Amino acid sequence: MIRQIQIVVIAIIFILTSCATSMTPMQVNNTLPTLTKSKYISQAQADEGVKNGNCKYLTKNRTYTAPMGLSTKEDLRYGAKGIDEWVKLDGGNAYILKNYKWVTVDQYGSTQLTIDFDTLLCE
Repeated sequence: MIRQIQIVVIAIIFILTSCATSMTPMQVNNTLPTLTKSKYISQAQADEGVKNGNCKYLTKNRTYTAPMGLSTKEDLRYGAKGIDEWVKLDGGNAYILKNYKWVTVDQYGSTQLTIDFDTLLCE
């Protein structure tokens, strides 16, 4: 009986956490850099790097729509993978997160993460 209750509680927790359709800006800014292999830099760092000749923009205003995951964290993980692939394809090693949003894609409330970013090559 106790085992069944534990399974039900775990299932409820999983359902509740996977139902979240977005993350706060702090959650995204704290989590995304830990999921990418590319260097996450702020706009101010990029401006300073370009000014000093340590960075150059490779692609500005790229948009990537991540595959849908079972949770917002998984969406972000897929988004990080996409960022890393584009940074590598562009020949860079860094990115600036410009914007992100979870877009509702069906009548059931399913969401998909879209990320806007710039790719850079920095020393």
